[in-house]
Amino acid sequence: MSLYATAVKKPVTTALVFVAIVIFGLFSLTRLSVDLLPEIETNTIMVMTSYAGASAADIEMNVSKPLENVLNSVSDLKHITSQSRENISIITLEFDYGTDIDVATNDVRDKLDVAEPMLPDDVDNPIIFKFGTNDIPIIILSVTAEESTNALYKILDDKVSNPLARISGVGAVSISGTPTREIQVYCDPYKLEAYGVSIEGISAIIAQENRNTPGGSVDIGSNAYALRVQGEFTDAHQMDDLVIGHKDNKTIYLRDVARIEDSIEERAQETYNNGKKGGMIVIQKQSGANSVNIAKKVHQKLPEIQKSLPSDVKLGVIMDTSTNILNTIDSLKETIFITFVIVMLVVFVFLGRWRATFIIILTIPISLIASFAYLLASGNTLNIISLSSLSIAIGMVVDDAIVVLENITTHIERGSAPKQAAVHATNEVAISVIASTLTMLAVFLPLTMVTGMAGILFKQLGWIVSIIMIVSTVGALTLTPMLSSQLLKQNPKKGRLYTLFFTPIEKALDALDRGYSNFLYWAVRHRKTVIFGATLIFAGSMLLVPTIKTEFFPTQDNAQISVHIELPVGTRQDITRKLALEIDELFRQKYPEIKTSNAFSKKPTNFPGGKADSDNTWAQLSNNGTHIIDYYINMSSVGDRERGMVEICEEMRKDLAKYPEIKTFKVIEGGQEEGMGGQNAVDVEIYGFDFGRTDAVAAELAERMRKVKGCSQVNISREDYIPEYQVDFDREKLAINGLNITTAAMALRNRINGSTASKYREDGDEYDIKVRYAPEFRQSVEDIENILVYNSAGQGIRIRDLGKVVERMTPPTIERKDRERVITVSAVVGKGAAMSDIVTAARNQLKEMDIPSDVSWQLGGTYEDQMDTFFDLTILMILIIILVFIVMAAQFESLTDPFVIMFSIPFAFTGIILGLAITQTPLGVMALIGLIMLMGIVVKNGIVLIDYTILCRERGMGILTAVVTAGKSRLRPVLMTTLTTVLGMIPMAVGTGEGSEMWRSMGMTVAWGLSVSTLITLVIVPVVYCVFAGNGVRRRHRKMARNGIFSKKE
Repeated sequence: MSLYATAVKKPVTTALVFVAIVIFGLFSLTRLSVDLLPEIETNTIMVMTSYAGASAADIEMNVSKPLENVLNSVSDLKHITSQSRENISIITLEFDYGTDIDVATNDVRDKLDVAEPMLPDDVDNPIIFKFGTNDIPIIILSVTAEESTNALYKILDDKVSNPLARISGVGAVSISGTPTREIQVYCDPYKLEAYGVSIEGISAIIAQENRNTPGGSVDIGSNAYALRVQGEFTDAHQMDDLVIGHKDNKTIYLRDVARIEDSIEERAQETYNNGKKGGMIVIQKQSGANSVNIAKKVHQKLPEIQKSLPSDVKLGVIMDTSTNILNTIDSLKETIFITFVIVMLVVFVFLGRWRATFIIILTIPISLIASFAYLLASGNTLNIISLSSLSIAIGMVVDDAIVVLENITTHIERGSAPKQAAVHATNEVAISVIASTLTMLAVFLPLTMVTGMAGILFKQLGWIVSIIMIVSTVGALTLTPMLSSQLLKQNPKKGRLYTLFFTPIEKALDALDRGYSNFLYWAVRHRKTVIFGATLIFAGSMLLVPTIKTEFFPTQDNAQISVHIELPVGTRQDITRKLALEIDELFRQKYPEIKTSNAFSKKPTNFPGGKADSDNTWAQLSNNGTHIIDYYINMSSVGDRERGMVEICEEMRKDLAKYPEIKTFKVIEGGQEEGMGGQNAVDVEIYGFDFGRTDAVAAELAERMRKVKGCSQVNISREDYIPEYQVDFDREKLAINGLNITTAAMALRNRINGSTASKYREDGDEYDIKVRYAPEFRQSVEDIENILVYNSAGQGIRIRDLGKVVERMTPPTIERKDRERVITVSAVVGKGAAMSDIVTAARNQLKEMDIPSDVSWQLGGTYEDQMDTFFDLTILMILIIILVFIVMAAQFESLTDPFVIMFSIPFAFTGIILGLAITQTPLGVMALIGLIMLMGIVVKNGIVLIDYTILCRERGMGILTAVVTAGKSRLRPVLMTTLTTVLGMIPMAVGTGEGSEMWRSMGMTVAWGLSVSTLITLVIVPVVYCVFAGNGVRRRHRKMARNGIFSKKE
């Protein structure tokens, strides 16, 4: 006894099984966490090595190169890039996607142990970092303060950072842009000289005076007392009264030669939020935690934290990824709902029965809800990919149910009893339903095997759609017949409204049936004409191929823009600050869309003294210097503004171009360069050892690319050379004066950068006490030349008598990729252009240029990822077509029938090419996935047609009659399934919500490809079938004739 017969006989059991599935699915839904993208295992490892006092060139030769040579042998390595800048070497290892990063990390550790002996002695141990989707900050808070600026770091650390770090799921909370407190002892060099005191002497005295010393214990009477000396300063100004020496019987106090300031460290990073000074707090999550929930908890905690802060300290939110996640997910939910309604209407119009519509629509929620159970079981999250998979599947879920139900209604209309009709009609189409589902699985299951960036995204899509399809097929073969047998009546009474509304629709559909069967009848008789016409259409569409552009992923409008501005190197911080505030003001007035904007001007990393704190990795990895300004700009969400993000960025570029003092600037759409939904750019990597030559090639290429239409900005990765002063000591003079390089250099450093004499303690925190020349005495080359250095005999010698101060230029950062020096020119794809345009332009420009023989180039960046992914997907597509053929051949037990059905595939291409060309959409990864999906969807219609034709021939009809009868009877289900899928894709193709850019091209390709291919399939498949079947019959006749002749002879 078959599955559907049992289902019809036992309605209660059948219904309850599906109820159980729904309950289980809904339970899973409550447990799922929400995120923007599926968890992407990182594929990069960073190795950071610091070597104090080395210049970029030293670091490259002594640290980066030996490490690269050793690390190059790590397995599965795709690229190795390194940056060598003052004091630090950062090596980035990029692995193929899908590599187990933990294994790779251990491998890297072993290799670093091998490299240890090759490095200079005073290099710090290399540190390994891994970055994944979890390291992206989920919330960045802004802090503004007025009076409390100096104590801001301490306030934030105690009152904000600690409570936030206690929230479960929060990984790290780091504070940046707030300077720490420091006690400054500013000395006057002339007075020091007059009194014969040195900076070193003062430092030593402060260190000796600022001390608590235990003195043991004393027994007095019957008690034992501890004895101690409390010498630590309780107030910075107690230092004024320190005695630092005697001159002419007079006591010299510290206040005579220096002034003491209780202030903040010099040259700190500064942050301005909406034009006010402050800082920022970066919150990262632990891996696997739910971003949306954490964000919610943080927001709940903020008012409480705000109350505990001083009145002038205000917290605000710069960036909150959860709003983007929620908006994107809301717009997807909307899409799913619209799709649901559209599908319902289509079914209702075609069937004209409320009950029938209800039966079909019921399969949608059941199948979709079942997929949540999978998500929970496999440890995935609800994200863009999984929700979009649902919206893709809606249109396809009902297909099987439509085919079954349409056949049942036909039987009932012919006069069978609902129960028998349910079993018989299902039996007729069961095989074609199962086959069409199998072909869909042949398409979606291989998607789970794609590797690389695309694989991470489409693994979920493949599984979800496969599971939904399986559930819906089971539903179509059990639930649909069972409900039909219970709910459908033999001849329902027709109300007046019904007649009014449905008579015209019925008539139209009947006319369509008749027209189609007449046309088909004509087509079957004029086979050559039809086949020739179809070939022409296909060939014509192929001519449009060269006009189609390509891209990787479209730029997503997530309402964030970041701007990076560089002034001439060495610009003073106060000048930078003034400009930063000016531009900030301009942007806020000109673009009402901006909600918040934050400006940072960074501190330079001078020799260890002013280094970014080691616990603040963000600061160390980004470039810093007094000449750099960074903005993070947050806009209102997509729906609430007229202009798109790309447009606003274009305007901002025009504004910035008007400032003559700006040397270079970048406006980055989506707040991140390259990658998923970030800004699209083409990187030309220029390799060569000689800086001068590669610089010249890069500059020329950048100049040429700026003139290319559709290229909105061009950036060169190598920064300008930095001017610096170097003191060249004369060793002979040093020796004569009893000095050596080390003592002279240290003396220089103590006066300019300061020597940390001791720590000042207050409320359990300690702050540095720095002794150095006052700022007004270290502002010119003369000041440096006048510095006195004391030798062991106590004589003072000026620097100008020991050597000379010269100005030199040094490269700030030396970048290498795959063990060669590299400079990257990246061209950003502007509005109305696609990636392929810029790639062709870059290639042409490079061909025209005269490039020296020792300089080579290649295209990298997003373009490289795009090529890899396109290659994977093309192979996947060929594999899928073969799989689909195998599935169909197995079902029809013949090789010609599936071959006939495969004729509908080329016309899917025709539709897609037309669609892309007409709407000017570039072909990206998403469109390719749409194309791959079509391979399975398109053949469904053919299967239904051919399967019924074979059934008709078995019932004894001739070939032509069978083809026309099958065509006429299957027209409606074919049109219905096509319409539900196409209209189900339309909300996706025209979506405007956040994150909709990504899916637009996919919705488009499926809608166009399927519509065009269905219209042609309805004619071409029956015609081709006639040709093949006719030949088969003739072949059999000849065989019979031959056999007949032989038998006569005997």
